[in-house]
Amino acid sequence: MGVINYAAERHLLTVARGHPYERDAFAGLFEGLEEFDVCHVEQPAAQRLMSPDAARDYDALVCYDMPGVDFTRGGPEAGLVQPDAAFRENYLAMLEAGVGIVFMHHALAAWPAWPQFAEIIGGRFHYRSSELRGRSWPDSGYRHGVTHTVSTVGAHPVLEGVPEQFEMTDELYLCPVFEADVQPLLRSDYSFTAEHFYSAARAVAGDMYSREGWSHSAGCGLVGWVTSWGSSPIVYLQGGDDAQALGNPHFKRLVHNAVRWVSSEDGRRWARQRQNVKGE
Repeated sequence: MGVINYAAERHLLTVARGHPYERDAFAGLFEGLEEFDVCHVEQPAAQRLMSPDAARDYDALVCYDMPGVDFTRGGPEAGLVQPDAAFRENYLAMLEAGVGIVFMHHALAAWPAWPQFAEIIGGRFHYRSSELRGRSWPDSGYRHGVTHTVSTVGAHPVLEGVPEQFEMTDELYLCPVFEADVQPLLRSDYSFTAEHFYSAARAVAGDMYSREGWSHSAGCGLVGWVTSWGSSPIVYLQGGDDAQALGNPHFKRLVHNAVRWVSSEDGRRWARQRQNVKGE
């Protein structure tokens, strides 16, 4: 994809909350991105910035958030919050405008009541049984503190300077990923089968680390990929659950590379070309 020329003065918006996170460790993840002025905002206030007009002040977004999931709700719609029409319209317009986004970790569970969001990010983590692409899925699986080996897949600017294999201790997910529709970046050697994960729905109900009565089809082991929507290049990195994971130097390098790539003209050009091929 050639050499990328980065501007000397850039602006990055980082978005978090909707899920507990370690603020100091998350802030430390962006140390060393010297060419970026970093602004941090939490949900739900961040939703006001998800439009082409508001986001034009930023060269890229990093989303470490989980909007659209509310465990305080009762009844049959517990946990599901539908974004209103104005938000959806603004969000899609922001992507058409070419604002690059790096999604991290639990962002894969965001907006479960908005089917199009799963298409944007490349998959979905389910906290409850749901339908996705016409298929019924059980709640997804999680496993904390997994020490696994991550292997890079192919060549890409996001992988620059990252070893072909590195070890990381982190939380992993067992959930649907649209592997055929994304460009793989990272694959884990962990066994992505139900007996190695726990039920997310049981955890929400207060029964942590349980898989009683739960089953899930095998996963693909993909833990990082590139995709796009409209003119916006998109990177998803499954890592980053806690301070140990956020402090992993190879993961930090991946995040920095991803921010630089999604904010580059090369990244936006790739997204536009992909959009033309897909006929969006």
